[in-house]
Amino acid sequence: MFNYKPLQLIVFLLIGVYSGFSQLGFSHEIGAIVGPVQFRSDFGERANDRNNFGNSGFGIGIVHYINFSYRADCNCYSTDTYFNDHFKLRSELSYNKTKLEHYGEWVAPDKTSTNADKLRAHTGEANNFDIGMQLEYFPFSIRSFQAFSYRIAPFVSLGVHYTSYNPKAYTSYGNSNINNANNFYSYWDPGSINPDSGSTWSLVTSIGARYKLTPLSDLMLDLRWQYYGSDWIDGFDHQLPSNKHNDWLVWLNFGYIYYLD
Repeated sequence: MFNYKPLQLIVFLLIGVYSGFSQLGFSHEIGAIVGPVQFRSDFGERANDRNNFGNSGFGIGIVHYINFSYRADCNCYSTDTYFNDHFKLRSELSYNKTKLEHYGEWVAPDKTSTNADKLRAHTGEANNFDIGMQLEYFPFSIRSFQAFSYRIAPFVSLGVHYTSYNPKAYTSYGNSNINNANNFYSYWDPGSINPDSGSTWSLVTSIGARYKLTPLSDLMLDLRWQYYGSDWIDGFDHQLPSNKHNDWLVWLNFGYIYYLD
């Protein structure tokens, strides 16, 4: 089960931050995002295209923005500063899910060893619930974009998310018991399979663009890279030299953003 207690604390902190900005009169935007996820973990052969595309899932979420360039309390533009005209503060609540299995050289059809059979039999699932904040930078004027001076506004972002993960692990080899190390690849240490739930922080950065649809709505395209502070997001952490990094993902999401005021 997901661990919701730390998430509740993060929610309260976010509410406090946004309440502070709201009292300053800044306007708000809300939206939804959805798109495919490539989950890069200890499953499969690193840098193998079939592995990267095979271990793909989906993500969905809701987003909220503080727009510093416009004041909702007076229906007027805020003080014309570089920060107000080029930055937005984004908060997000999202979920992503990916089914995982081994692809690559060591499970190719010509591999007929017991270890190859064990790799083919091993599958898993990543389930992640995220909440966090990102600061988005728009190199062109946000005011000009809102005034339809141009229809496309590129941006980059950087932030931190809190992730509650709930992986799953399976094997169809032997007696199908995931606690039996004999059912898994013989070169992995016992305990390399552990689908316990947990939580960690993650670094999030992205590049994207908005398209001005109407005066009060935008379409968004956003390519995200997210690096987790744990290697157990997939419920699997072997100690071979090929395991060099924690789990991470790439998420291409499509969004619709509405200006509340």
